[in-house]
Amino acid sequence: MVAVKNHHHGCMNPKAHMQKEVSLEKAMASRVIAWPLKLYDCSLITDGASCLILTKPELAKTYTDSPVHIIGSGQASDTIGLYERDVYTTLNVGRLAAAEAYSMAGVSPADIDTAEVHDCFTIAEIVAYEDLGFCKPGAGGQFIEEGQSHIGGEVAVCTSGGLKAKGHPVGATGTAQAYEIYLQLTGQAGKRQVADAEVGLTHNVGGLGATGVVNVYKRD
Repeated sequence: MVAVKNHHHGCMNPKAHMQKEVSLEKAMASRVIAWPLKLYDCSLITDGASCLILTKPELAKTYTDSPVHIIGSGQASDTIGLYERDVYTTLNVGRLAAAEAYSMAGVSPADIDTAEVHDCFTIAEIVAYEDLGFCKPGAGGQFIEEGQSHIGGEVAVCTSGGLKAKGHPVGATGTAQAYEIYLQLTGQAGKRQVADAEVGLTHNVGGLGATGVVNVYKRD
C-alpha cells in the first residue's frame, strides 16, 4: 500500500524518476528481493541533484517573496550494527531526532501537514509513521490502510513520490525532501498540493539507521 501510494504521488511529480502507477496486485506479485521485501518495496537508486539557499530570515526576502522557515532541527546517532539493537521495528535516531525537532519548533506531530520521510523500503515508511508520532507504535500498518498518509489524510507523506518513486539520489536525497516541503508550503506543488499546508517535516536516516535528522518547516 505504501508503494501504491508513493507511485501515485510520483505520477503527479514531473521531476520523479518513476512516473507510473503501480497496483497493489502488481506490487504483491513482484519478485522477492530480500524476503519479505519484493521489487516494489525497494527504492530506486537515482542520478539527480538538488539545491537549497539557506540564509537569515532578514536576508531571505531579498531572494524570494515566500520564504520557508526552518523552525526545528534534531539529530541523533545509534549503533551501526543491527545485532547491537534491542528491537528492529523502530529506529532510535528517528524518535530522538523528531523529539528534539518538535521541542525546538514548539509543535507536536498533530501539527504536521505534510512530511517527506526516508522510505528507502516500504517498511521504513511505516516505521517512520510510528517514530515520528503520527500514530502509536504498532499502528503504522493501520495508518496506511486507512489512507491517513495519503494527500487528504491526516498527514500527507511523501507527496513527491518519496525515495520509492521520486527516486533516491543518495547525497541529494535530503535536500530534495526539503525542496518538496518548500513547494508544498508555498503552494507550488501542482496536482499533488496539500490543501492549506502550513507546517512540514523532513526525516532522513543513514547507515542502517546509525544517524538520523529531522527538520520542521513553517511557511512565512
